[in-house]
Amino acid sequence: MKNKYVRSGGDEMKVVVIGACGHIGSYLVPKLVKGGYEVVAVSRGKSRPYVKDPSWSRVEHVYSDRTKETDFADKIAAMDADIVVDLINFHIKDTEAMTEALKETRLSHYLFCSSIWAHGRAELLPADPNSLKEPLDDYGINKFQSECYLKQQFRENGFPATIIMPGQISGPGWTIINPLGNTDTGVFQRIADGEEICLPNFGMETLHHVHADDVAQMFYKAITHRNAALGESFHAVASESMTLYGYALAMYRYFNREPKIRFLSWEKWCEYVGNDDLIDHTYYHIARSGQYSIENAKRLLEYAPKYTTLETVECAVESYVQRGSIVIHG
Repeated sequence: MKNKYVRSGGDEMKVVVIGACGHIGSYLVPKLVKGGYEVVAVSRGKSRPYVKDPSWSRVEHVYSDRTKETDFADKIAAMDADIVVDLINFHIKDTEAMTEALKETRLSHYLFCSSIWAHGRAELLPADPNSLKEPLDDYGINKFQSECYLKQQFRENGFPATIIMPGQISGPGWTIINPLGNTDTGVFQRIADGEEICLPNFGMETLHHVHADDVAQMFYKAITHRNAALGESFHAVASESMTLYGYALAMYRYFNREPKIRFLSWEKWCEYVGNDDLIDHTYYHIARSGQYSIENAKRLLEYAPKYTTLETVECAVESYVQRGSIVIHG
């Protein structure tokens, strides 16, 4: 049997990871190196990987900025990779340009990082990754348009695309979504201090966190299960979602504090927060209130999340404490 990580000519399969030093790439690149792939890590060169690993010494680094270079897709195509993992593609025009550029190469697999934000309000839960979607904002609309375009290219031209849709990505070093559904880290500090927090409505809206390592696992398994992954969409999330109320309770328990949770109507809650950006952030999270199915990923890719939703947020909160972003008194 031929080594699935080696071309017929005997060389290692070449993988280009765009956005390699981000949260997903920080976990994915070492997995690829250890799996026997030749890896080219493309980034803007402005940040270091979130995770230290000796595998990074065996990676070729290329510094390039998609937002500033009109020939970015052509530069990726010139690398003549077997596999391209596109982690930072936010616009349909970039997806179209990348697809056209890669058609003339020896590409065997293009993996596109979409988002659960491509979904809008759910009708049935858990939501299916291949279901019809009605996104609510420009970010989700562009992701959904890219999904539709790639699936059309797969059906009509055989373009070898796979779509992966992460949930609320979390983990050490990352600013995670808090129990109010936004990124205000002060919420965690108030909980750690034993103070009261207020949740919108009845706190029954849901969030679906996922550890970045599990997202990386999904990309890796889509690569190693290529034939099953082609033309498919997959949710990269933990096995379960969590209500705002459950999340808040878990954080009070984490800090060994008595829960002090109050519920406010949406209008009163907006007055309580008093910050339009945070209010918008919460709105777009809880308007979806998703629970996203991973059944096709488990069946086709053998995806098995390493972290539960609670373990995921606890890892991130522990990192906040270690970095001094949350101070525990007494």
